[in-house]
Amino acid sequence: MDDLDTLLKSAQSGHRDAREQLIKRFRPLVIKTASSLCGRYIDADQDDEVSIGMLAVDQAIDTYKTEGGTSFFNYAEIVIKRRLIDHYRREQRLSRAIPFSSFGGDQQAENDGILNQIEHHQAMMEFQKKQESSDRREEIKQYTKLLNNYGISFSDLVSCAPKHEDARLRAMEAARLIAEQEELRTHLELKKELPLKQMAGLVKVSRKTLERQRKYIIAMTLIICGDFKFLQDYLKKSS
Repeated sequence: MDDLDTLLKSAQSGHRDAREQLIKRFRPLVIKTASSLCGRYIDADQDDEVSIGMLAVDQAIDTYKTEGGTSFFNYAEIVIKRRLIDHYRREQRLSRAIPFSSFGGDQQAENDGILNQIEHHQAMMEFQKKQESSDRREEIKQYTKLLNNYGISFSDLVSCAPKHEDARLRAMEAARLIAEQEELRTHLELKKELPLKQMAGLVKVSRKTLERQRKYIIAMTLIICGDFKFLQDYLKKSS
């Protein structure tokens, strides 16, 4: 069994890493196929064709069966073409982008069976939802590692969060103060502790309160300063 078949089998068994590797491997084919269909250069960072083609590969992984006798490579290419042709039809650009004479009668009939607009939209939404879920899990994983460096566990955030809204807002103000002032932020990063002395007079809470809310303030500061898109969005919604 070659590497491609191994990745395919692993992806169909539910291994996300294998699925992502397989999808990335077909990116050049997606670009080549899209360029061939529309007769122009495809910008991988700008054109919708690439994301649509990659979604087609993801679909091909789920629907491919070895019993058909067709290789996965050829099968994926057919699915990519179906998706792209469907896209061009919806955009009312097919007549300009693809000469129908290039397809035989059987091929034309097969293309007529591609997903309709509603199905395509649902599939795209599902793919994006899965990708966001994967990204969110990875972000929480990285955040948990960072918290551990400060002697804080993710579960600590439930027990150490201020119970009253006004106390929570003051703790968030303290976190934003540390994030905004380089001296305070540097102290936190180097010492792995709150810069209590430097914060005296800069916040509206006592040192005793700061010490009691230490874990929560540090945790919030790390979110504000870090590359944590989903957690930052959550803070904005809960502020």
